Amino acid sequence: MKILFAFLALAFLAACGGQPPKPGGEGTGAAPAAVPPVPQKGFPSVTPTLPAKPPGYTLKRGGGFYQDDGPAADIPVDLASVPDAVPRAEPLHRFANRPYTVLGRDYVPLQSHAPFRQQGIASWYGRKFHGQKTSSGEPYDMFGMTAAHPTLPIPSYVRVTRPETGKAVVVRVNDRGPFLHDRVIDLSYTAAWKLDLIGNGSGTVIVENLLAGGVPLPDALEPPLIAVAPAAPVAPLVAEKPVVLRDIEERGGHYLQLGAFGSRDNAESLRARLALTLGELGDRLSIRSTGNLHRLQLGPWPDIGAARRIAEQLQSSFDLPSVLVR
Repeated sequence: MKILFAFLALAFLAACGGQPPKPGGEGTGAAPAAVPPVPQKGFPSVTPTLPAKPPGYTLKRGGGFYQDDGPAADIPVDLASVPDAVPRAEPLHRFANRPYTVLGRDYVPLQSHAPFRQQGIASWYGRKFHGQKTSSGEPYDMFGMTAAHPTLPIPSYVRVTRPETGKAVVVRVNDRGPFLHDRVIDLSYTAAWKLDLIGNGSGTVIVENLLAGGVPLPDALEPPLIAVAPAAPVAPLVAEKPVVLRDIEERGGHYLQLGAFGSRDNAESLRARLALTLGELGDRLSIRSTGNLHRLQLGPWPDIGAARRIAEQLQSSFDLPSVLVR
């Protein structure tokens, strides 16, 4: 009997020695139970989620992570044989050079070709956007020699040089961007490959306009006259004071405004890129046009609190600022 009593006592002490798991799984690795959303009148009950940004990846304009934005194993063209763009006189696009706003920042494209030199970080975009409409209305060709720039006239021809290697390419600017991380130009896959930017996803470059008054400069096709050592940054030409594109009151919910454009093609181009970034949440992107103003918005959300929570997620997960439109 004494032996049985001692065994029961030891079993009781062992059971009391462990701390019971807390509700919600704290300390067990289990996630707390989600609180179901409260349905709002006139709005479906949804709990939007954003795809997580993989650690260590570089976010590109439009949301592509460069590691999975390259071509398939079989590249259909010989990239080394793709010729550089050849500068030629072209009329400026009728709509792609209007002032616009993206992610809370105003941009005023240059309205004429003039001397332009800029140093900064270049990135590239690939198959996720292949065939998508650019700001010029032309389909994006990742195997062509093209680029996107926030303010250079569309179309433009620029020489892009890597100062640390001296490698240079000539590309035709037919798209807008990049809009994140203070990058100065987004290159096509082929152009980035020629500059050895594919592996790192980005790198320092010098951008020089090869047109003056719409006519190619005499030395447009000659090698750039720069030293191999990095040159001092030169600020781009300053255009007229940015035009503030005013928001207007929306009815039927709360929206997050991601951009405002004078060109519908610019709005459609950004919408296509962000749709790839945001996954299922991209289904809530819409373009609302009022006259010549085309606003890219995300929503609607049933109340201000819900809209602000999504805005915080956009900022923290994708570095995408937004403007709340009530």
